[in-house]
Amino acid sequence: MEIISEQDSKATLSELGSRVRAWRARRGMTRKQLASDSGLSERFLADVESGKGNVSINSLAAAARALNISMLELLQDAPRQALARVQGLLSRLDDAQLDQAYSLLGNTFGLTDMLGREQRVALIGLRGAGKSTLGVQLAAQRGVPFIELDREIEREAGTSMNEILLLHGQGGYRRYERRALFRIAEDHPEGVVMTTGGSIVSERDTFDLLQSRFYCVWLKASPEEHMARVVAQGDMRPFDVTRGATSEALDDIRRILASREALYARADAVVDTAARSLKQSLSDLTRAVAQTPNEMK
Repeated sequence: MEIISEQDSKATLSELGSRVRAWRARRGMTRKQLASDSGLSERFLADVESGKGNVSINSLAAAARALNISMLELLQDAPRQALARVQGLLSRLDDAQLDQAYSLLGNTFGLTDMLGREQRVALIGLRGAGKSTLGVQLAAQRGVPFIELDREIEREAGTSMNEILLLHGQGGYRRYERRALFRIAEDHPEGVVMTTGGSIVSERDTFDLLQSRFYCVWLKASPEEHMARVVAQGDMRPFDVTRGATSEALDDIRRILASREALYARADAVVDTAARSLKQSLSDLTRAVAQTPNEMK
């Protein structure tokens, strides 16, 4: 029987810690939140992420559930063989070709529902990008309702966001989120402007659902501007600044943006609000949604 060397064991724990840390960043969760949802201690998770933790199968399963992924997604080194071939082909394409390939696959295999999609605008991006402020004004311009997905999720669950997460965790929250998206799309065939939570892009199935029924616009800003706007709003969730650690919060924002940038970039349009006034950003957003197929007829 082959015995794993101490060096190999350390390398394995280090890789596992990196994966847990990367998934947590992608979800936009603090270590405290992950500890609460998984039932594991913050200290234990800190050891895991630094490659020092002696991880059991049960603790891995708990962490994976809290991150709303399978243990296989957390542990696997390579995708399925057929998927690997497709990824090898796609890796040769540039960004424009990848967008075209995504549309072709969606249309060919029934992954999109284009009926009325161009009338329903979804604003995605991290908090502090101006989604709510610009969304309200865009909806007024277009003469359609403005809604916030978070409030619709609460309506679906019949309770507050905090209670949903406390009672059902990330997995339960995502189930209510998908149900709300289906309902919103059905209830607004004539159009709507909707804001979404920043982490929606990190849930593959949910983001696919969103893109199949809504025209998605990424409102983009620099980490510093995200931070300044969040501080101005007086609500630092999900950033842990209980000890005034604003520099750590800014690092969190940078890490989250870096982990999600490729996902946000899948949006139909990108509007950069950095160093732009509200009036300028609204004008940019108006032009972005005016490029939808329905508007160009």
